[in-house]
Amino acid sequence: MRALLLALSLPLLASQPDPAAPRRPIHTYSIVARDPVTGDLGVAVQSHWFSVGASVPWAEPGVGAVATQSFTDPSYGTLGLALMKAGQPAPEALKALLAADGDREVRQVAMVDAQGRATAHTGAKCIQAAGHEVGEGFTVEANLMDKATVWPAMARAFRAAPGDLADRLLAALRAAQAEGGDIRGQQSAAILVVKGKPSGQPWNDRLFDLRVEDHPDPLKELGRLIQLRRAYRLMDEGDGFVTAAKWPEAKAAYAAAARLAPGIWEMPFWQAVALASSGQRDEALPLFKRVFAAEPFWKRLVPRLAEVDQLPKDPALLKAIEAQ
Repeated sequence: MRALLLALSLPLLASQPDPAAPRRPIHTYSIVARDPVTGDLGVAVQSHWFSVGASVPWAEPGVGAVATQSFTDPSYGTLGLALMKAGQPAPEALKALLAADGDREVRQVAMVDAQGRATAHTGAKCIQAAGHEVGEGFTVEANLMDKATVWPAMARAFRAAPGDLADRLLAALRAAQAEGGDIRGQQSAAILVVKGKPSGQPWNDRLFDLRVEDHPDPLKELGRLIQLRRAYRLMDEGDGFVTAAKWPEAKAAYAAAARLAPGIWEMPFWQAVALASSGQRDEALPLFKRVFAAEPFWKRLVPRLAEVDQLPKDPALLKAIEAQ
């Protein structure tokens, strides 16, 4: 088996970029982790560098997660996932990639595989304060930090935080910032969480894929986007329950979404459309009234929806809706 894995690895390692090629100095703090309950895999990161989410975080459902930072080489993401997918544990995959990298001493890389085996590397030439901590099913890492206490604070916060994997990843980032964070300040942040087992529908396997490219308080903005993502997922669940005629479940999902995103009037509008389309007229009309009072332009959409069978072509119903 080991010989087979090595044979699979050789073409991947041969595709490593020239060590003399330009390098992107994305100094930052990050966390990679696997949720022991769900098996979900995730990466979260913040940096004083534009669009950190474009290079640092990598994850694949049922395979693993990677963070590549300091003088970043994105091939650690693609090749690390490929090696783990081929069957190599995260520690062996990282060891193989480092062995082929002449610039490994300026790299900081972390990986976790689908079995929760975590590993990290902080090169001797990473800018101080720099280091990492590997825990059970996760690793935290940072470089160019204000203090060497940043990554231990991240580990403590992740272990103690309640909630799902996204909540706990964000808690680790917030702990890093509270400890001083990047010596240069803040600029961008990202979170990527994928399912522990692939469903065969890749579009459904990315639970969170959010990036704050440039913001004075990227962690606050990332937290807002995470909440919005939860709200829209609840809307999708509600629509699924409507299709299955499970009205109590649909109403509960829609109500939960509205609580998470009270200022997004599109959510109650489509909830009202679903109710009206399924004969729930008396429950739909008050929702339409609230939406039209807040944002009157939604009223103009009602006849257009009826034209394409997204609302019943019932003149009495449409008149009642527009009267709201």
